[in-house]
Amino acid sequence: MILMVNGFACKNPSLVQADDFYFDGLRMRGNTSNAVGSKVSLVTVEQVPGLNTLGISMARVDYEPGGLNPPHVHSRATELFTVLEGTIEVGFVTSNPENRFITKVLQKGDVFVFPFRLVHFQRNIGNTNALAISTLSSQNPGIVTIANAVFGSKPDISTDVLAKAFQTSNEVIENLQFKF
Repeated sequence: MILMVNGFACKNPSLVQADDFYFDGLRMRGNTSNAVGSKVSLVTVEQVPGLNTLGISMARVDYEPGGLNPPHVHSRATELFTVLEGTIEVGFVTSNPENRFITKVLQKGDVFVFPFRLVHFQRNIGNTNALAISTLSSQNPGIVTIANAVFGSKPDISTDVLAKAFQTSNEVIENLQFKF
């Protein structure tokens, strides 16, 4: 019988090895040649089984100049974001009804906190590649990228619903859905 905790298998302690606590996947720069110019490389309980029940994970985030980690939320985590190289604009929006936009420009060595479940983003505003490390308060933080969820759902959310919500035309919504 396999014991599961948080949906992940727990090893018999006598069978645990160093590789259960090790991951070499953050050594190399991520491929940023995509529509948003960034690459998030996650390290969660799926990559490091030894994280199970510890309540932490992390990510390497690479950006090309102008690269964006688009607006998203972590459904199960607060994020602590640390800039290792470059100049990165960050921001989040407080919850309803205030919806206040909080933003800051970060330099190498700066740290910023994105509170639990709030919509946030990061953007490289420098002229060189940028690199950051995110630490998250969950072994499996979850991520919902707003544009992907709204315009790329399968099946599509009805265009008339989105047109009314975004106060635009069905044609604009159809164009956005086509891109996702």
